[in-house]
Amino acid sequence: MTIGSVVTAMIDYLHGDLHEVEHFLKVYSYAKAIGEEEGLDPATQRTLEIAAVVHDIGIPPAREKYGSDAGPYQEELGPAEARALLTKLGCDAETVGRVCTLVGRHHTYENVDGLDCRILLEADFLVNASFQKLGRPAVEAARESFFRTRTGTRYLDACLRK
Repeated sequence: MTIGSVVTAMIDYLHGDLHEVEHFLKVYSYAKAIGEEEGLDPATQRTLEIAAVVHDIGIPPAREKYGSDAGPYQEELGPAEARALLTKLGCDAETVGRVCTLVGRHHTYENVDGLDCRILLEADFLVNASFQKLGRPAVEAARESFFRTRTGTRYLDACLRK
């Protein structure tokens, strides 16, 4: 299984929803770069990259079940969807388990479970801040409250200079 095959499966899963596809590709790009710059070991880096691609897999079922794609609904419904997709692609059980944990926590900023989780949170925020056109006060608050990696903070600070 390659990252490319996961990207292809997610594009199919999302029925080509351009906004959602662009979102996960941007999160993937940030997560990949932050993970590499922070020196993750190869297995953790690969798991992070897979999680970044599928992190919002809970959006379609959340919209269907709750009429909303709010973060808690994504975290509730996303892991089962991620497990099904990754298992179908032949992903190993250990990676699937960790990816499901990350998908189920990608909007939870307290008690962050590992550097891979921290990086996914930071990468997702960086993209959401742009998509949602968050103002400087919200971005500065995020910087103080949950950004911890040197690289993620550097990227966020670069955005604050605008």
